[in-house]
Amino acid sequence: MSGIITVGMADYKTAKSPDLLMTAGLGSCIGICVYDQALKLGGMAHIMLPSSTGSQGGNPMKYADTALELMLRQILDMGASQSRLKAKIAGGAQMFSFPGKTPVLKIGDRNAEAVEQELKKHRIPLLVADVGGSFGRTIHFDVATGELRIRTINHGEKVV
Repeated sequence: MSGIITVGMADYKTAKSPDLLMTAGLGSCIGICVYDQALKLGGMAHIMLPSSTGSQGGNPMKYADTALELMLRQILDMGASQSRLKAKIAGGAQMFSFPGKTPVLKIGDRNAEAVEQELKKHRIPLLVADVGGSFGRTIHFDVATGELRIRTINHGEKVV
């Protein structure tokens, strides 16, 4: 019997089959799912900001660079093979409209770009990126199958 492991904001969790990972409230935040399908294990991080550079300490799971690093270390410690890791991401919406569209305010776009760069740095193929738009997402990730279920308000549900 499987359980659902909830990943909070600025957090990450790992799981082995048959458990599922879930996070809610992805607006400009990104849900990063990394898994080794052969071993049926993986992790999910819910990041809020692109980079820890210039931060004054605090929670390292808040940032794309440090959260992914910590989560990968734990997944590899669980026995995953770096060469089999794959990723799927969702979120990165522009939840509010600002006059002038200053790039610094496009946090969703910046988060998505930072996550993609971090995955490239670690040589992890990004299979799916359901990012952007102006709507929030809730995601469920099955580490056994790699199936990512994305629910949105007024935009339905899809499985990728």
